[in-house]
Amino acid sequence: MLNEMLPGYEGLVADPYPAYADLRASGEPRLVTLRNGLYGWLVTRYDDARAALADPRLSKDPRHAPADWREAGRGRPLEDRSGLGTHLLTTDPPEHTRLRRVVSGFFTPRRLAGLRPGIESAARELAAGLSSGADLVGDFAAPLQSGVLCDVLGVPAADRTDFQRWTAAVVSSSDPGEPGEPGDPDARPAALRALGAYVGGLAEGKRRAPGDDVISAMIAAAEDGDRLSGDELLSMIFLLLVAGHETTVGLVGLGTYTLLRHPEALELLRARPELIEQAVEELLRHDSPVELATWRFALEPVEIGGVVLPAGQPLLVALAAANRDPLRFAGPDVPDLTRQDNAHLSFGHGPHYCLGALLARLVGRAALAEVARLPGLAPAVPMERLRWRASLTVRGPRELPVTFG
Repeated sequence: MLNEMLPGYEGLVADPYPAYADLRASGEPRLVTLRNGLYGWLVTRYDDARAALADPRLSKDPRHAPADWREAGRGRPLEDRSGLGTHLLTTDPPEHTRLRRVVSGFFTPRRLAGLRPGIESAARELAAGLSSGADLVGDFAAPLQSGVLCDVLGVPAADRTDFQRWTAAVVSSSDPGEPGEPGDPDARPAALRALGAYVGGLAEGKRRAPGDDVISAMIAAAEDGDRLSGDELLSMIFLLLVAGHETTVGLVGLGTYTLLRHPEALELLRARPELIEQAVEELLRHDSPVELATWRFALEPVEIGGVVLPAGQPLLVALAAANRDPLRFAGPDVPDLTRQDNAHLSFGHGPHYCLGALLARLVGRAALAEVARLPGLAPAVPMERLRWRASLTVRGPRELPVTFG
C-alpha cells in the first residue's frame, strides 16, 4: 500500500523501511493519499507515534472524518460504522470503554494461561505434519490460528471446516477497490454473508446454552447491564475474528521471514530456546505485522511533530516506522533477540492497546519455537519472489515455502 502513498520508491511492499527512514529524518508528518481517495497524515517517529496513540483529541470514530473522506471509505463494512463497523477500533470512550469491558473479562492472563498447553500441542502437531516444501503461512500459521480462534469463539468441531473456509475468504481478500490480490472478487462479500449468518446463529445458541468461550462471556456481560446490541455483538465477534487472524498469522509469517533472512538469529534461538519470549518481542519490533495503526481523526487542532492538524483531519501512525526509530532503539535495523529495553508499539499504546496481545504472544511463541526446531530450515524460493499482502494495515508474506530436514 505504501507504493501508492510514496511514489519514487521501489520494493516498498517487501521492504518499506528505507522510505520510513527518509520520512523519519524529515521529522514532520507527511500528507499521503491512497488510490481509493482516502488520505491522511503519516506519523513515523517513535515519540510522535506513542503520543498520538494515547491522545484523546484523536478520535477512532470515522464519523468525525471530513465528508469526502467518509465517501471514499464507504463500503468498508468493518470500518465505516455501518453494519459490522461498531467495535473497539471505531469507537471512543465512553462507548469504547463499555465495549472493551464486555470482552475483557475473557482475555485475562489467568484465563489465557489455560489455553497455552492446547496451543503448544496444536503447534507441535502441525509442525510434525509438515513436509519439506511446505508453506509455513498456509500449512502452519493459518491453520494454527484458525484453530485457536475456533476454541476462543466456541465454534463446535462439526462446523469448523465451513467456518475456517469462510474466514479464509474474508481475511485473504484485499480491501474494496484495491488491486493486487488473486481470486474471485465476489468471494469476500459472499463469505461475509455466510459468516454473519452463522455467527448470529452461534450467538443465539450460546445465549441459550453458554460455554467457556468469548461469545458466551460477551453475552453474559451484556446481560449483566452493559447493553450490547445485536449489531455490536456481531461487530465485536468479527473484529476478534478478522483482526485476530490476520495479525497473528502475520506475526508468525514475518517472524519466520526475519529468521530466514538473519540465520545468525535463527541459530541463536536454536541454541538458546529459553529466549523465545524475548525473541518474539524483538521480531514484533523488527517487522511489525500491523504496519499502520487504524485511522484516527483530529477532534480539534492537534500539533504533531511540528505540524498542526486541523480538526477532522485523518491520521495514520506507522507502527513499523516507529519501531525502527534510531532515537529510541539502538541498531534498529538488525534483529537482536537478546534486546532488553523493547517498548515496541506493535500492539499499540494507550486505551486502544490490543486486547488480544497476550493471546497473539502465546500463539507466536508456540509457533516460532516449533519453526526454530525444524532442522536445516531454508527458503524454498528466492526471497525476492515472495508475494506480499495488499493491505493498508497488516503486513506479511502471502505464503512462505521452506525446505528443511
